[in-house]
Amino acid sequence: MSHAWGYSAENGPEKWVTKLPHRRWVPASPPSTIVPADASYDAGLKPLCLKYDAKDCIDILNNGHSFQVTFTDDTDSSTLKNGPISGVYRLKQFHFHWGAQNDRGSEHTISGTKYAAELHLVHWNTKYPSFGEAASKSDGLAVVGVFLKVNRAENAQLQKVLDTFDAIKTKGTQTTFPGFDPTTLLPGCLDYWTYDGSLTTPPLLESVTWIVCKETISVSPAQMASFRALQFSGAGEAACCMVDNYRPPQPLKGRAVKASFQ
Repeated sequence: MSHAWGYSAENGPEKWVTKLPHRRWVPASPPSTIVPADASYDAGLKPLCLKYDAKDCIDILNNGHSFQVTFTDDTDSSTLKNGPISGVYRLKQFHFHWGAQNDRGSEHTISGTKYAAELHLVHWNTKYPSFGEAASKSDGLAVVGVFLKVNRAENAQLQKVLDTFDAIKTKGTQTTFPGFDPTTLLPGCLDYWTYDGSLTTPPLLESVTWIVCKETISVSPAQMASFRALQFSGAGEAACCMVDNYRPPQPLKGRAVKASFQ
């Protein structure tokens, strides 16, 4: 499956239905358009408790769809608690989606507005024995989404990630990346919208509690150019720039969106 899908006209989101088991195809799968006026404030939603340990950061990989920063997940030192979830969820990895243009790149939209990119921090429920098992359960995963908005100033913390890109330019390349604290990529305010949904990439498992932050973080035009210089293609293949690696918004189909703020 990892090589059967992508973001081109030949294997992009509109074609995923033909490449997935039909029992897993849910047309209402996220991402979705969030309309703040339609989201209901839920006073019972707790503030997010995100605690990450830089020692858990292992490596960074170009997987041919995005780049992924992976964390050791055999301890509870990098976790998500509270918010709309119960129990402890461990950080597994984070990755980004982005566009060829600065107003097109995020997977979620806010009242139809897109951002240059979207960060996803993927966590799994430790009541299950592994990430793989959790990914198939309705309460197995929690993904925190953060929008990136273009600003003239460089994001110094994000640049630490981008500085590795020379080593992972092509599909399948990987390098060690120790000591990075993803807390530094979070916005100052952690107010959020939340709803129940799925992964936004195949196999689109219906196992995700989505937590989409209201506040954005910044990214400079030069930093966006670094994102777009990565390659979908592998070494020795025709170069294909990694852009527009996002799934378009899907209908909510009755899914309730709640807000942690008024």
